[in-house]
Amino acid sequence: MELKDLDLLEQRKIEAAIAAPIIQGYIETMGRSKALSIAMDSIEKLSRERGRKAAEELGSQSLQDLAGIMKSWSSRGLLEEEIIEETETTYYFNVTRCRFAEAYETIGVKEFGYCLSCCRDQPFVHGFNPKIQFKRTRTIMEGASLCDFRFSLG
Repeated sequence: MELKDLDLLEQRKIEAAIAAPIIQGYIETMGRSKALSIAMDSIEKLSRERGRKAAEELGSQSLQDLAGIMKSWSSRGLLEEEIIEETETTYYFNVTRCRFAEAYETIGVKEFGYCLSCCRDQPFVHGFNPKIQFKRTRTIMEGASLCDFRFSLG
């Protein structure tokens, strides 16, 4: 069995179990800000490439297909979301429950949750289609009651 054969939440838990101690070691050596910046840069590069590959596999860079990817995460129970607006050029939703945040808290690495998961969102979108604008002002991972995802095209 390969890592890609596991569901996304299980992949993230395994990644976190490996990455968190490494990040903590770098924090002790170079300070929190620099260590998290380096970790997030690496994770963001991987995510951008994943977005590019997702668009390539779908043969589409449409906002509707990106919304479909996001909805698939909810349909598998990873996120609970409420859709605010969905049109040809917008997809706005709030995440009201994040199983990633819950898992990271359970395994004791929630302090790195944004670095391990949330920082992936913008680069994934950019890799999928650089014309899609992404905005989020708060996350459950950082202590907010919800994550506000706003995607727009044009």
